[in-house]
Amino acid sequence: MSYTVACSLGVAGALVLDLFLLRTRLAVRKAFWTTYAICLLFQLLVNGVLTGRGLVTYSPHAIEGSRLAYAPVEDIAFGFSLVLQTLSWWVWWGRRARHARTSAGTATAARRALPTRTRRSSTR
Repeated sequence: MSYTVACSLGVAGALVLDLFLLRTRLAVRKAFWTTYAICLLFQLLVNGVLTGRGLVTYSPHAIEGSRLAYAPVEDIAFGFSLVLQTLSWWVWWGRRARHARTSAGTATAARRALPTRTRRSSTR
């Protein structure tokens, strides 16, 4: 499998995870794209240094060939899928935790509202 195919599958998988499985729908939000633009800037800087200086090389047969700041476009796609997956899981787990706290708070409030039985202590 080429790097191009692997990255394409990664992007498709990240989008399916975000939009359909976790239903966080980050990929349709302006806040996500603003966040991703910041991540992309630093990714391009690091990739530019690593690939521009020849510290990291790619087989010409494994990539499509187009480059952006010395880095193959596949690196950009791979980075996108990593950022989207990470943020999708983060939002999903945050929602679950918030829901659990809300449910626990409701249960605690309900228990407080119930009359409590007092136990008589026997003194001998």
